[in-house]
Amino acid sequence: MQSRKCGFGNFGQQYTLRSDWNRTWYTDKPDLTECFQNTVLVWFPCVYLWLLAPFYALKLYCHDCGCIRISTLCTAKTVLGFILASFGFVEFFYILLERSHEIQNHMVFLLSPIIRSLTVVLAICIIQLERIRGCRSSVFLFLFWVLAVVCSLVPLRAKIQLVMYENPCPVKDASFLSKILFWWFTGLVVKGYRTPLEAGDLWNLREEDTSDKIISDLEEEQEKTMAAGVALGTRLPDQAQILRKLQKEQSSGFCLLRTLARNFGPYFLTGTMCIIFHDFFMFAIPQVLSLLLGFMNEEDAPLWKGYFYATLMFLLSCLQSLFNHQYMYTCFTVGMRVKTAVMGLVYRKSLVINSASRRTCTVGEIVNLVSADTQKLMDFVVYFNAVWLAPIEIALCLFFLWQHLGPSALAGIATVILIFPLNGFIAKKRSKLQVQMKFMDGRIKLMNEILNGIKILKFYAWEKAFLEQVLGYREKELKALKKSQILYSISIIAFAMFGVYVLIDDKNVLDAQKVFVSMALINILKTPLSQLPFAMSTTIEVICIFSMVPLFSRSLPLCFSIFFSDGEGVLIDNGTFSWTKEGPPCLKRINVRVPQGSLVAVVGHVGSGKSSLLSAMLGETEKRNGSVSIKGSVAYVPQQAWIQNATVQDNVMFGREKQKTWYQRVLDACALLPDLEILPAGDSTEIGEKGLNLSGGQKQRVSLARAVYRKADVYLLDDPLSAVDAHVGQHIFDKVIGPKGVLRDKTRVLVTHGMSFLPQADLILVLVDGEITESGSYQELLSRHGAFADFIHTFASNDRKESVTETAAQRAETPLCSLGETPTVLTCREWSPCVCQFLATDCLFLPQVRLEMYMEYFKTIGMAFIIPIVFLYAFQQGASLAYNYWLSLWADEPIVNGTQVDTDMKLAVYGALGFAQGIAIFGTTVAISVGGIIASRHLHMDLLKNVLHSPMSFFETTPSGNLLNRFAKEIDAIDCMIPDGLKMMLGYLFKLMEVCIIVMLATPFAAVVILPLAILYAFVQSFYVATSCQLRRLESVSRSPIYTHFNETVQGASVIRAFGEQHRFIVQANKRVDFNQTSYFPRFVATRWLAVNLEFVGNGVVLAAAILSVMGKDTLSPGIVGLAVSHSLQVTGILSWIVRSWTDVENNIVSVERVKEYADTAKEAAWNVEGSSLPLAWPQTGTIEFQDYGLQYRKGLDWALKGITLKIQEREKVGIVGRTGAGKSSLALGIFRILEAAKGEIYIDGVNIAEIGLHDLRSRITIIPQDPVLFSGSLRMNLDPFDTYTDEEIWSSLELAHLKNFVSNLPDKLNYECSEGGENLSLGQRQLVCLARALLRKTKILVLDEATAAVDLETDTLIQSTIRQQFEDCTVLTIAHRLNTIMDYTRVIVMDKGHISEMDSPTNLISNRGQFYRMCREAGLV
Repeated sequence: MQSRKCGFGNFGQQYTLRSDWNRTWYTDKPDLTECFQNTVLVWFPCVYLWLLAPFYALKLYCHDCGCIRISTLCTAKTVLGFILASFGFVEFFYILLERSHEIQNHMVFLLSPIIRSLTVVLAICIIQLERIRGCRSSVFLFLFWVLAVVCSLVPLRAKIQLVMYENPCPVKDASFLSKILFWWFTGLVVKGYRTPLEAGDLWNLREEDTSDKIISDLEEEQEKTMAAGVALGTRLPDQAQILRKLQKEQSSGFCLLRTLARNFGPYFLTGTMCIIFHDFFMFAIPQVLSLLLGFMNEEDAPLWKGYFYATLMFLLSCLQSLFNHQYMYTCFTVGMRVKTAVMGLVYRKSLVINSASRRTCTVGEIVNLVSADTQKLMDFVVYFNAVWLAPIEIALCLFFLWQHLGPSALAGIATVILIFPLNGFIAKKRSKLQVQMKFMDGRIKLMNEILNGIKILKFYAWEKAFLEQVLGYREKELKALKKSQILYSISIIAFAMFGVYVLIDDKNVLDAQKVFVSMALINILKTPLSQLPFAMSTTIEVICIFSMVPLFSRSLPLCFSIFFSDGEGVLIDNGTFSWTKEGPPCLKRINVRVPQGSLVAVVGHVGSGKSSLLSAMLGETEKRNGSVSIKGSVAYVPQQAWIQNATVQDNVMFGREKQKTWYQRVLDACALLPDLEILPAGDSTEIGEKGLNLSGGQKQRVSLARAVYRKADVYLLDDPLSAVDAHVGQHIFDKVIGPKGVLRDKTRVLVTHGMSFLPQADLILVLVDGEITESGSYQELLSRHGAFADFIHTFASNDRKESVTETAAQRAETPLCSLGETPTVLTCREWSPCVCQFLATDCLFLPQVRLEMYMEYFKTIGMAFIIPIVFLYAFQQGASLAYNYWLSLWADEPIVNGTQVDTDMKLAVYGALGFAQGIAIFGTTVAISVGGIIASRHLHMDLLKNVLHSPMSFFETTPSGNLLNRFAKEIDAIDCMIPDGLKMMLGYLFKLMEVCIIVMLATPFAAVVILPLAILYAFVQSFYVATSCQLRRLESVSRSPIYTHFNETVQGASVIRAFGEQHRFIVQANKRVDFNQTSYFPRFVATRWLAVNLEFVGNGVVLAAAILSVMGKDTLSPGIVGLAVSHSLQVTGILSWIVRSWTDVENNIVSVERVKEYADTAKEAAWNVEGSSLPLAWPQTGTIEFQDYGLQYRKGLDWALKGITLKIQEREKVGIVGRTGAGKSSLALGIFRILEAAKGEIYIDGVNIAEIGLHDLRSRITIIPQDPVLFSGSLRMNLDPFDTYTDEEIWSSLELAHLKNFVSNLPDKLNYECSEGGENLSLGQRQLVCLARALLRKTKILVLDEATAAVDLETDTLIQSTIRQQFEDCTVLTIAHRLNTIMDYTRVIVMDKGHISEMDSPTNLISNRGQFYRMCREAGLV
């Protein structure tokens, strides 16, 4: 951490000093803060000179040795001194002008250069004084210069480092010519051509493009808007109406649009000026062409005019290119800034979004918003000007056509008037088809849930049901896409115009001038006509985005106020709270006074509102009335631990500095030290996403350690002890939460189901259905003989047995906890001495595979489809060539008696050729679109199947952001970008061939020019493609971490807010977005660089065609010259479009590569084995036999289970116990084949489970897992996704799971919509839903994995009795935390370090006095 501030306040000084030591002494790379460098190091030599100068002057005054003449050396010293002093003044003015925004906080930066300059002036004065007084050598000045040099070495080193490590964007220092021709970019292109680019090769973002700058400016602008709105409201009489209007505007998202316009508008307007100039030059070219063709007709016109017109056309074409690309550069820059702004604002909004909005807007939708929708916003910036400019361009074209053709231009106008409503109709239809966006959102949201709950899907063999759901969304999405693509229209203008011109009057003659100038104008007309529908549909999409996104509505502020008083740590006065504004209250009439430093326990049944009470204290719920006050800072431990994808140390410190002794004390208190010994890199081991490589208990302890490390004033602990073993729970209570724990002086609110902790609480709150029914100390509540007292008497006997009375010595015998319990900690790719990198980063592909990817893509479409497409293109271009050549022949037709002969026949041929071309264009468009949809359907299906067939280890090492990126951005690119790019690229390639043929037909000599230009074109293009592809890949790779971070943040928003860490997370998000934009910026500049340079090549073709035509004036007819020159004018446009479309295809074909990437990863065994002879009723008895069974998490690692030989008889109830990491869960993973056996076999009913399909196995046995996972959808879908059971069966299972009353009271009963992750049910209720699933399946084998950890004792007892009754004739394996739940089982297996250390009935094991006896004694059961 470093302090960059130079404040003069007390706090500033403390902060700087503390930071100094962290940067200067306690570090491997010592450095001094910027503040120190700009103050102490500058001032020290200056202070020396100014303090001692008066005494030195006095000494000189007393010792006069006579004046020394001015020498060359003395003059040089004086001149150099004045130059040195002037540098300081220059620096002063530079800082004043260029860095004015920084010096508001840091006046020091302004003072230092002035002090330095004045000191140098003083030194010059002393030199002169010494000369006058006859002093030849001066120790005084020598020391000053030595000090000055030594003190400036550190800042010099810092500046050299800055230059070396900073890689500033060269556009800042580029010359005018370099800027307009993008030559400043050439260095990167050459570098990318020689070696593959890496992130370090890219330039830093310019300051105006960074997230910090953009978002701070935006927020400033929004505040101004708000202030203006409020001021207006207070001035006007009808305040309410104005404020309502302002609120409405803000909620609709148009407030954001207006803010963006204000911030980026001025720069965008410079681009708009460029496009206006571009249009001016574009319309000037046909006029010059008209003059050139007029010159060809005049026999006695001097040649210099021809050359003049040819050169003028070339210059106008060049200027048109330059202005066009400056416009595009401006648009893309603004688009990039808009993307940064929207991402930043969405991220900030997702951090303050209240619970109601959180339920309407899922993680999947937020990810889709920052991926696909920001891209649409960027398209909107590029095409926005077309909305108003295209109609003007069309009107101008028609005006010039009227000038050339007279009234027959009306035919064209009529056609355009017809085409406008047609385009409008098509745009409207296509915007209706934007439901594709809705289906895509649904698909991404579902994928996000599948990835989050993949373990449950595998346990229950539900992959197929969810696969069908995803494919259902996908089919609807593709159907909408196909309709949208077919609606693209074709243009029929030229035929109508020339046809009418000739038909109106026989006397009308088509000569070269009329034909080809009109053709040039029609070519201009085609651009706005094709852009307009696209611009309209993009605008409609953006309006959809802004109106659909609920995130942009004003979120409700969090509702707690910081309260400072002498007494209470937490105070709720007559509070009523609900989860949504409209919904029923979840807490009613809440009055809580928590004295500072006390321990408050909150108890109650499942769903009684315990977690809601903590959420109310945090301000996460909707406050209906009353007040909430909290004194001091807050730390929060949620019921389901939220763990970051970072090291253990980072998770515990959570942004704070490391204090070694306190850190060790916290780890010890939270029982984490034994775990760290087992971890490959100790506390530097990286934890997987959502804590995948930790067991439930370990996650909860890390979450608790994070809170304890914080040293907050108030601790809100939501049942942190439920997921840990009883003795560990007691250890944590004693060492952390209890009266002797490290938090003894803090205010603690503890939600708990553990009765043994209640006597030590200062205050107990009893919650029933959202109301506090009783409150008081343990003894007070017992003496009242109320519901609490009855509850205690019923369950105290059970729980007392679990309270721990172990001594420290016993505790030392076995480690409290270790890590091997879940499969995943050992899946780290490789150990390193200092850190274990757990998650695979996104791969960076190299360009060699491109050809394979094209082949892969075309193979997916099918050759049967591709050959007709190529044939259709060739046919379309052949028709176009014939149609244009026919026109030139017609224009050269001699005039007889003022008319031309056979006009009807010529018109018919012309019309037929035009019609054939139109049909071919329509055919190619539809064929490519359909082909693209076929390809994207197959590729998405393959990706989905590959991901769902992957083993659990794959999901534990692959960040969900990478996978979501594949399903969102990459599939979107395959759906839309590749087919559109191919359509354009093939169209323009064939068009280019046509132009070259025509120019060479007219002037064969042009081949001499065209061939070298083609070679130059290919050369430049090859340079560009290598660089562009690398940039695209870098951009893709840097995009996934943004999504992963967004995902993580939204899920942990309540924790981040409670700890007040929003700023740190915003900084992290900014860094990730900026890193992504670092590769995006050169990506679009690369396209501009190529296009500008290639269009000059194209303009060379125009010049060649025109000059050669003038030279061959005597031999060439005006018709053929018109044809050649008017076609050569299209070359620049064609070249730039080829490049743009080629680039799009090249860049997006990478998406095919990235989607295919998971085809080669390891897969699970087959879901179903063909021809399997497994009986339908298998397993009938439920016997399980392990034969010398061994399990490894990866080859070469220690055995998680070794040599397990064991037979479990039918209807046997077996408890599996052992310390954390003994291998209890590994047994369950082995039975379900989540991990495959490394040696030995497991037989169920005599069938070797390794020989049957995974779904055959998993669907016939049942698990109730430790983490209850629900999916968004109806409650019925969550219980029975395949619709195999009747409603009666489902109701009966709910009744047995003690959920019938709860579900009956829900508004939609079984069709009640669960939110993402089941967040609108409490953790206990989710656990009961998992029990209902098991009761519904009623298989012969049931595995319970610590399934009742999150429920209260009463519900636990009910569940246990239900399991005993309902699964009486089944084999039950229970992995137990609470030993009392398995005391009546037939057998208990005690696991230790991967093997069975004891196995017998509970009574026999206790009498043997072995490990189980010790565990029972610790739990107070014996």
